[in-house]
Amino acid sequence: MTDLVVFLVLLTLGFVFGRLAESRHFKSIQKRERELATVLAFSERLPPPTNTPRRVALVGGNVVISVDYFKMIAAGLRSLFGGRVRSFESLVERARREALLRMKQQALELGAAMVVNVKLETASISKGSKGQIGAVEVYAYGTALIDIT
Repeated sequence: MTDLVVFLVLLTLGFVFGRLAESRHFKSIQKRERELATVLAFSERLPPPTNTPRRVALVGGNVVISVDYFKMIAAGLRSLFGGRVRSFESLVERARREALLRMKQQALELGAAMVVNVKLETASISKGSKGQIGAVEVYAYGTALIDIT
């Protein structure tokens, strides 16, 4: 009985504090997305044609976000029945958006107004003997175009 109570307490704490952390992170992401809206990012391989001389630089942003206890339990239950693991979808979305923001911030610091050929690389970091996902890593990179004036 004690084990069940401990499990339920941990599950509840994981849910509450995980949601709180996720909510704060999403708010931070939305704020920084508005601030960095002037730095454009495109997956197009080639930049738009222009007569303005430019120099280029490789820019990148990396983030590793860990899985909270509640998401691990929810994903474990979902694996029994199959289907979408929505608890991990928000984790991957946060990681992707954060990596893009870090890439755009680096481009802005170099004086770039545009990043082309943007690519995303993802990896899961395993934890435990069963290969459970402990964290997700996303790396965003591209070519920053810096106008020479």
